[in-house]
Amino acid sequence: MPVLADFAARRGITFPMLSDQGSAVIKQYGIFNTTVASTSSTYGIPFPGTFFLDANAVVTSRIFEAAYQERDTITSALVKRGTRVDLPAVKVAASHLTFTTFITDTVAAPGTHFSLVVDAVPGPRVHVYAPGVAGYKAIALEVQPQPALIVRAPQFPKAEDYVFKPLNEHVAVYQRPFRIVQDLEIDPSPQAADALKNRSEMTIGGALTYQACDDKVCFTPQSVPLTWTIGLRALDRDRANPRH
Repeated sequence: MPVLADFAARRGITFPMLSDQGSAVIKQYGIFNTTVASTSSTYGIPFPGTFFLDANAVVTSRIFEAAYQERDTITSALVKRGTRVDLPAVKVAASHLTFTTFITDTVAAPGTHFSLVVDAVPGPRVHVYAPGVAGYKAIALEVQPQPALIVRAPQFPKAEDYVFKPLNEHVAVYQRPFRIVQDLEIDPSPQAADALKNRSEMTIGGALTYQACDDKVCFTPQSVPLTWTIGLRALDRDRANPRH
């Protein structure tokens, strides 16, 4: 199809691209998007999503976005499923906790969902408090707000039940290696355009805060400052070459 061939040539795409004439396939799969006005040029554009298949080509899971302007990157989707990926990371030896942190992607465009990841390991016989505990400082990955950056809810693993026998107290903790995934998005709204204009990268500031304890002592709460950098690119808004 000439339109797809033109798009593939401009973007350097070498894998086969398929054309769904009349939107027959996306209607069959139930992803024909009717949330867009029927008078719009984007009416019927499919809901964006990713299917994960095993070695036998069986679908094992899927991720779908709520709006066609948004996309999860493959790397971000993988880490949210618990997959270990080989990416450049920074290792930090903090008080009673060591961790590595990395960003899932090197570049993002408006609407791109990407993630900050922290892989943490408590020290020997040490635990840190999970979100939702009362009376202690729970671990948190805090991201500093800035224009054109959307900060979504972080993903924490299931906590363990720790029993402090002297008080017969049950608290939710992490005392084995665990992963925090913080989902972020470059704001695709028109209001964010000025904040992104002529920018080639974005520096994201934040901190990992937590309180560590062993079976006898609770240590001073900690806040470890962190930064990540992601490149920025504009969306490809070019239409197919008119000669096609």
